[in-house]
Amino acid sequence: MSTVKTRFPPSPTGHLHLGGARTALFNWLFARHHGGTFLLRFEDTDRERSKQEYVDSIKEALEWLELFWDEGPYFQSKRLDVYAEFARKLLEEGKAYYCECSPEVLEQKRKQALAEGRKPKYDGTCREKGLGPGPGRVLRFRCPEVGTTVVEDLIRGPVAFDHRELDDFVIMRPDGVPTYQFAVVIDDLTMGITHVIRGDDHLSNTPKQILLFEALGAKPPKYAHVPMILGPDGTRLSKRHGAQSILAYRDEGYLPQAMRNYLVRLGWSYGDQEIFSLEEMIEKFDLARISKSPARFDPDKLLALNAHYIRQEDTHRLAELVVPFLAKLGVEIKNPADEKFLKAVESVKPRARTLKEMAEMMRFYFVDEITYEEKAAKKFLKPEIAPVLEEIVKALEGMPAFEEKALEDLFRGLAEKHQLKLKHVAQPVRVALTGRTVSPGLFEIMDILGKETVIKRIKKALAFIKEH
Repeated sequence: MSTVKTRFPPSPTGHLHLGGARTALFNWLFARHHGGTFLLRFEDTDRERSKQEYVDSIKEALEWLELFWDEGPYFQSKRLDVYAEFARKLLEEGKAYYCECSPEVLEQKRKQALAEGRKPKYDGTCREKGLGPGPGRVLRFRCPEVGTTVVEDLIRGPVAFDHRELDDFVIMRPDGVPTYQFAVVIDDLTMGITHVIRGDDHLSNTPKQILLFEALGAKPPKYAHVPMILGPDGTRLSKRHGAQSILAYRDEGYLPQAMRNYLVRLGWSYGDQEIFSLEEMIEKFDLARISKSPARFDPDKLLALNAHYIRQEDTHRLAELVVPFLAKLGVEIKNPADEKFLKAVESVKPRARTLKEMAEMMRFYFVDEITYEEKAAKKFLKPEIAPVLEEIVKALEGMPAFEEKALEDLFRGLAEKHQLKLKHVAQPVRVALTGRTVSPGLFEIMDILGKETVIKRIKKALAFIKEH
């Protein structure tokens, strides 16, 4: 195999979403697996909708996923002279021609063809007119009228297209801007792309692109069309399935390694293995293992995978990552390497599914005032528990060693004395300390909060009980 070169060519008309990110990942992995090159280029010839903010956002998303490109980014808008040169070559060789049919006339022809039960394709009106350039004229590719083009697809096998189904498609618009079909071929040709891995919605474009390569006397790249991603209900993936842009997942507190792992498994598999490091993905990735069936997006599976990677992550690294999420909740952490902070991170690490969730779980450690969840306060901060809480405060004040084991012994002893189950003593204290009924282990959080804060918060809960 010659040196592999793949590309990811997004249109900067929106943010990078799951489908595009998976395409980028597959191209990146294929290039890395074969020791090749991965190229980034922006298909930005739609001047109305292409925006710099989307260019920046797509690059940021790829960098967050650690899919770094070796070449580019290239921009089609800066290569118009290259397309013009190749268009001129096709025109001079009689492989393209100018067409003066107006959009109104073309629409009329389309409607008539549909009414007569024919395929609504261009009828070749200007094919033999020998027209030159002029206002409103487009350049069309002279498609072979008979024969077949076979796409040797690396995923689904050979797919044949009858030339009678194709038409003389436009390659250059009146303003000198190339159409997608033409620009992509010239880019892939001049940039030396060997493999095109893309969504199967592009399969119908491929015979046209192969014909253009052949007309230019060039060998087309190898094509692999990946089945689309569907929502959990089996329809095309969209926002209503909870799918969002890649950067939105980052901002929700997903880890890049979790997102990569999830994306690679959307339509690709390696036996029963579910968890892959980046090194393993590069080593094992090949096109033969891509499924011919559409993949289904499962947000719960992505969340579970993210929880796995949070549990696996180094605590010091997690501490740094969660700081911005705490800042959004009004908690400023000056030193993420502080021992108390690291203990707090460690306490929620097995329970949090996202960094955002982790920050919410940890917030109670660092605020001056606890707000009780209404249901929790109603259920556990009742007058009958007040005497037990008062006894706990007295016992804590006299404790020489404020440690998890000693705290547990104290609580068990009090529960026994008052003929209560441990949970009936522990839950009111948990609510007093965290405001919630769910938290890390009670004695663990007491140890992290420290004696002074624990006593202060239980006293505040006693005051709350008396007031209510």
